[in-house]
Amino acid sequence: MTIAGQEHFNLARHCLAGGGAARDKTALLVVTDAATGAAEIWTYDRLEDAVLRIASGLLASGLKRGDRLLIRLDNRSTYPLVFLGAVAAGLLPIPTSSQLAKAEARFLAEDSEAAAVVLGHGLSSGVEDAGSIVIAEPQIADWMRCAPRAAYADTRAEDPAYLIYTSGTTARPKGVVHAHRVILGRRPMYQGWYGIRNDDRVLHAGAFNWTYTLGTGLLDPWANGATSIIFAGEKAPEIWPALLRATDATIFAAVPSLIRQILKYAPAGPIDVGGLRHGLIAGEKPPEDLFDAWRERTGTELHEALGMSELSTYVSTAPGMARRPGSTGKAQPGRRVVILPEDDGEIPLAPGQPGLIAAHRSDPGLMLGYWKRPDEEAQVLRGEWFIGGDIGIMDADGYITHLGRANDLMKALGYRVAPQEVEAVLAEYPGIAEVACAELQVRADVSVIGAFIVPRSGCQLDAEAIMRYAGDRLADYKRPREIVFVSHLPRTANGKLKRSALSAHFV
Repeated sequence: MTIAGQEHFNLARHCLAGGGAARDKTALLVVTDAATGAAEIWTYDRLEDAVLRIASGLLASGLKRGDRLLIRLDNRSTYPLVFLGAVAAGLLPIPTSSQLAKAEARFLAEDSEAAAVVLGHGLSSGVEDAGSIVIAEPQIADWMRCAPRAAYADTRAEDPAYLIYTSGTTARPKGVVHAHRVILGRRPMYQGWYGIRNDDRVLHAGAFNWTYTLGTGLLDPWANGATSIIFAGEKAPEIWPALLRATDATIFAAVPSLIRQILKYAPAGPIDVGGLRHGLIAGEKPPEDLFDAWRERTGTELHEALGMSELSTYVSTAPGMARRPGSTGKAQPGRRVVILPEDDGEIPLAPGQPGLIAAHRSDPGLMLGYWKRPDEEAQVLRGEWFIGGDIGIMDADGYITHLGRANDLMKALGYRVAPQEVEAVLAEYPGIAEVACAELQVRADVSVIGAFIVPRSGCQLDAEAIMRYAGDRLADYKRPREIVFVSHLPRTANGKLKRSALSAHFV
């Protein structure tokens, strides 16, 4: 799609130079201890200087425009600097979790054909003997001090800007390619969810490597000339109220399960959240009582959003908008969202009829496509509509209630995980005849991954040993938290796994 007036457009420049903030204004605070205050203070001028020096260093390393750059760093400020430095240089950064096992990192490096990996201390690059460039984290620090500043790459709004991997419906994650215009596609969130102002101070509870943090916690505040605050210390639930007060945060973004933990571990009675105006929640479906409980304890509201890696959030409740119990909210201003029949058809359903939530393909926040997965790309496109796999109902006033996923994707600890990916790892464990995974709700606000295992005849399996095996090969959030041994897996008459029936085995 063509965006008028944006033929020459770079996402990094838009965020660092397009928000209208004074160059000496604080863009980023990194806090490691609520008692001691900010460990790092980055002004807009200093942030842009570091990003452009990193861009220069990356290009001097032999990388060229369009090359993929895998980011393997821990939760430090270096992470977003490298991400934006790559975007500024016209490269395609690939943000990854530092929790990934070596085999997972290697798959991403090979699948993306990464030309280089930025590597933190103690992490596996995943490209050993693959011929890719490995850039150690100390080199980034050297570039920030000594490299000359690069110019922003003369990219177009439609050019690829970055690549993120998300769980698909197969045993391997799939890459989602976003264009530079994606930052313009996030503008409906500014007042359609955040209610953001240029004097806001946005505290995000996530790590730098999470795309929810990169977008809501960093890029969007900067695009609006606001201040971003990231906590890089130990994330115990009881520390957040003190952090809100110490940092003068006005907006707080988190997953619903963390909000529940804050309420649980805070002393009884009102919770002092300083000058907080409201909180933002996304990443998992919240329990209905969470909204009232937060309001009663803090005196502020929570605003929910529904999104996906391919489009980010697109349905939400915003400040000043009446919330309807059970509903996520409405399509954000400027977005075209409808409910389509599950099986086929491009004609939107009437209010009150459940179906697939679909967004129009003209949305500038929509991905360019899946990396090397044309078959899966075709499955999510239906005429003029993009279908992400969420089921919902829209009422006559446009409020959308999310009813779950059309496929089997699990939500655990705020992350989306494909069961097939976990099953493929567990199937290699000696003595397992069959395995199937499903999401298990162990509390009103907590879902975990359960593995249902049929042992081979005559084999005695140990659940703890299996979990250790999975822990060595999967990111921590993908590891099963419950192992259930069963005599058989539930199947349909034609032999298809009935994944929805697995939870009946869990007591």
